[in-house]
Amino acid sequence: MARVVHFDISADLPEKLIPFYERIFRWKFSKWEGPMEYWMIETGPDDKPGINGGLGKRQEDDRVVDTIDVKDLDTVLERIKVEGGRIITEKGPVPGVGWFAQFRDPEGNVFGLMEDDPTAK
Repeated sequence: MARVVHFDISADLPEKLIPFYERIFRWKFSKWEGPMEYWMIETGPDDKPGINGGLGKRQEDDRVVDTIDVKDLDTVLERIKVEGGRIITEKGPVPGVGWFAQFRDPEGNVFGLMEDDPTAK
C-alpha cells in the first residue's frame, strides 16, 4: 500500500511566505542543500501522526501537491496511463533522495510520486 509522505507548497517569494506558516502553525523551515531553491518543512514530532513537507519557488500554478511513496516508479507510471491518468512531470532525479514524477488523475487532481534512491543523480 502506498502512502502520502510529503506535501509541497509553491510560492512566488518563498522566503517571504515562511514567517506566515511559522507564526500560525509553528512549523520549522530549513533550507535544502540541493540544486534548487527549496525549504524543508517540519510540521511536528516524528512520534506523532502527520507528514512533513517542503516550500519551493512557484513553477506553474498555485496548487499544493501531495507526494506518494512508491517502490517502483516506472511500473506505477505505466499503471497510471492504463487507468486513464496523465503524466505531467516525467521521471527525474532528486539528487541524493530518489526519483520523482507528477501525474493528474482522471478528475484532474495532481499528485507527486517518489521512489527512494539515495544514488539518484
